[in-house]
Amino acid sequence: MSALFSLYPLARRVLFSLDAEHAHELTLKSLHCAHQTPILGSLLKSLPSKPLELMGMKLRNPVGLAAGLDKNGAHIDALGALGFGFVEVGTVTPKAQPGNPKPRLFRLPEANSLINRFGFNNDGLDTFIENVRKSQFRSQGGILGLNIGKNASTPIEQADQDYLTCLRAVYPHADYVTVNISSPNTQNLRALQAQDELARLLGSLQTLRTELAEEHQRYVPIVVKIAPDLDQSQIDAIADTVPSQGLDGIIATNTTLSREAVQGLQHGQEQGGLSGPPVHELSLNVIRRLRKQLGPDFPIIGVGGIESGRQAQEKIQAGAQAVQLYTGLIYKGPALISECIRAL
Repeated sequence: MSALFSLYPLARRVLFSLDAEHAHELTLKSLHCAHQTPILGSLLKSLPSKPLELMGMKLRNPVGLAAGLDKNGAHIDALGALGFGFVEVGTVTPKAQPGNPKPRLFRLPEANSLINRFGFNNDGLDTFIENVRKSQFRSQGGILGLNIGKNASTPIEQADQDYLTCLRAVYPHADYVTVNISSPNTQNLRALQAQDELARLLGSLQTLRTELAEEHQRYVPIVVKIAPDLDQSQIDAIADTVPSQGLDGIIATNTTLSREAVQGLQHGQEQGGLSGPPVHELSLNVIRRLRKQLGPDFPIIGVGGIESGRQAQEKIQAGAQAVQLYTGLIYKGPALISECIRAL
C-alpha cells in the first residue's frame, strides 16, 4: 500500500497541470477504473482498525469522506475501497441542475487550499438514487451518508419542500442523511441556519422522518452541516435547536467565506467557499463551542482543513467524535486516510 500511495505526488504533479475541475473528474474516473482491479481491495486489508459506534452506526474507523467529492454518488465503491470508515456523497437536489458557470474551482497551492463555487451541480435525485442502489459499499459493511440540498431555482421560503422531497427519496438507501444548509454557493441558503428558519425546517424533517421510520421499519439518523462563519450566539442557537427538534448530530464545518488567510495569493479573491488549512481553526472554534453547549455525548463530526494526523487529533480533542476529509485528500493523497486513522 505504501508503495502505491507514494506514487501520488507524481500523479498530483500531472493532475495539477490540468484545469482543476477537469482534474477532479479525471481522478474519479481513474479511481473507478482502479477499483475494477484487485489493487484497491488489497488496501483495506492493510489499514489499521479503529471501530467506532456513532449514532447507532458501527463505523470501521472514525475517518470519513466529506460530501462534495462525489456529487452524484457514482463512485461510492471506489472511494470506500480507499479505507474510509464512512463515505458521504452529494449534495443532491430534487431536480438536475448545472450549477454555476465555469471556471468554478480554483487551486491555491501555496495554502494547500481550494475555492469552489460549484453551486450544487448534480444530475438530480433519480440518477443519484440509481447510482446509490448500484453500489455495493453498504452491503459490504460500509456506512453511507447521503447529503441533501435545495435547487437554486427554489425560493428560500419553499426550501423545506426540496429537503422533504430529497429526504423521502434517499431515506431507504442511507445510513444517515445530512441536511446541507451551509454551502455559500446557493443564494440565501445560509439564511436557513437562523434559529427560527432552522427550527421550522428541522421540525418538518423530523415529522417526515417519523413517518418514514414507520414505513421502512428502520431509523435513519439526520445530521445538519453548518458553516464556520458563525458567531457564538449563532452557534449557541444551532446547539439549542438541533437536538430540540430531534435531530441526531452536527457536521462542523463547511467552507468559509473568509479570505484573511489567502490574501495576496493567486485566485485568493475568487468568489465561493474556501476549503483547506485556513478552515481548520475556524472549524475547531465551532466544534469547541458546540461541545460546550451540547454536553459530552451529542454527536459532532469535524471537518475542515485536515491535512495531517495531528489535525485530525485536534478535531477530536476539540469535541468531535469522528472526522471527514476532502481538500487534504487532494493535496496529500490517499495516504492521509491511514495517517489519520493511526493518529486517532
